[in-house]
Amino acid sequence: MASILRQIVAGPRQKHPEAGLDLCYVTDNIIATSGPSSTFPKRAYRNPTDALVKFLDYKHNTDWAIWEFRAEGTGYPDSEVYGRIRHYPWPDHHPPPFALVPNIMASMREWLKGLDTNPGRVVVVHCKAGKGRSGTAACSYLISEEGWTVEDALSRFTSRRMRSGFGAGVSIPSQLRWIQYVDRWTKHQKLYVERRIEVVEVHAWGLRDGVKVAVEGYIDEGRTIKTFHTFNRYERVIVDGKEETLISLISPTISASSPSLPITDNTVPAESQRSASGGLEAGGNAVIFRPAQPIVLPTNDISIDLERRNKATYGLTMVTSVAHVWFNAFFEGQGPENHGVAAADGVFEIDWDAMDGIKGSARKGTRALDRLAVVWRIASRPSDGRPELPQIITEPPVGEPVPETRAADWKSTNITAIGQDLGLRTASPVSANVSKASSLRSSGSSPQHSDEDHLVGVKTRGPSGEDYISHEGRPTVTISEPDLGMPKLKSPERVAQAQGSTKVKDATGLGKVANAVGEMQTLGTEEAGDGKLGQGKEASRVHVPGQIVKKDER
Repeated sequence: MASILRQIVAGPRQKHPEAGLDLCYVTDNIIATSGPSSTFPKRAYRNPTDALVKFLDYKHNTDWAIWEFRAEGTGYPDSEVYGRIRHYPWPDHHPPPFALVPNIMASMREWLKGLDTNPGRVVVVHCKAGKGRSGTAACSYLISEEGWTVEDALSRFTSRRMRSGFGAGVSIPSQLRWIQYVDRWTKHQKLYVERRIEVVEVHAWGLRDGVKVAVEGYIDEGRTIKTFHTFNRYERVIVDGKEETLISLISPTISASSPSLPITDNTVPAESQRSASGGLEAGGNAVIFRPAQPIVLPTNDISIDLERRNKATYGLTMVTSVAHVWFNAFFEGQGPENHGVAAADGVFEIDWDAMDGIKGSARKGTRALDRLAVVWRIASRPSDGRPELPQIITEPPVGEPVPETRAADWKSTNITAIGQDLGLRTASPVSANVSKASSLRSSGSSPQHSDEDHLVGVKTRGPSGEDYISHEGRPTVTISEPDLGMPKLKSPERVAQAQGSTKVKDATGLGKVANAVGEMQTLGTEEAGDGKLGQGKEASRVHVPGQIVKKDER
């Protein structure tokens, strides 16, 4: 039964004929696999941890180790993989905090090519699907440590991990942007400088009604995404008129002593203040969002999160748009190309179609805006107004210990689901000032996609790209159902017996899995994506605060 369920959940993925597991060899020494599980009901439709360990032991003896990237928890204790595991977790569907990248690359390099290592060692990378986060790490390693080009690394991962016609292996625009960052980091001495960044303004073109705009960033070593600020209606300035006649405004949060952000006229025409007076809201207009207090993020990694809601009845709102984008101010400020001295301020621009969609897919719902620009600068110290001191981060040299981050709770008992979706939500009175038809994230029920629906199109591959892994003369073994010293689970009665229960009605795990499988098959194709690389447009020019950049300047 468990084997059948795993086959159903896999959908268009090819089951490994030898191991019966969802894994592939990206190269001879890099294996990508979906996250294994040791608990029911997940182990019934995902890679069982003991089966994966048995396969790795048989193929690679003790020459394997796991790198996991799951902020939601691994799903198994470290002891079940002999403690041979490295933890660098970050949230699903997002790029890693870039400060983690040097340590991830160095730790993989030390295992594969360090002093006194065996040439046959392999790295096993996994997240949940073994696709987005795992692909980002695997491609980054090939680029930074093996000298591959970005195109070759992405192409190899897609050809080994995905079935034809199901899109790219790494398809989330922000993750693709990070892989480009890794390429630039590699070409310029692998130097990274972490800084605290202030988001000065957010500019939006074609902003529709009911759109919530929030600024987010990483905390807790990258395990958690925190909303640092959600703009309310009193922090927006609507710029009327045609785009070629847009006015220039100065943000009141910018210091007159800033050498790179010159002061201009601070006069705000009356027609541009309608949102502050509680009148008409933006709907297809050009809007400047100015925070009442400085928004300071602890790292270069910045996310702008968008959610559009329309009023419904009975205290509900309908979420019709969800999108976000990540960028790194060090790279947008041309830090690698200037020997680690990045610009003190800048502008990041991106079109709606190039933003990240819902849970790693291309779906974003109805259009919330046409284009977005984020004005940022280095945060100043409150004591004297001078820029804060940066933190220089380099890749640990060969033979040196490599720091590791703290693992998330493997049982995932305290981790809430990450990612928003479309559908009905409970209206929140607290968010009345965000916009007329929007409210903050709530705990109300909403249509949720299965946690496996982004596995569509994933396949398994051997070291040379073959679907079947030969044993080089040794007899073939099947280990998809490892012998655990108990009868195989073929009925609810035996499930109850295996779980120590005497009541058949308690064995509901497989029933829940069966219900989830139907949803996965229905919704899964929406998550495949088209695999297109959507990149935001980068602006290296000095920005006059409050000035909206014209489209013909992009």
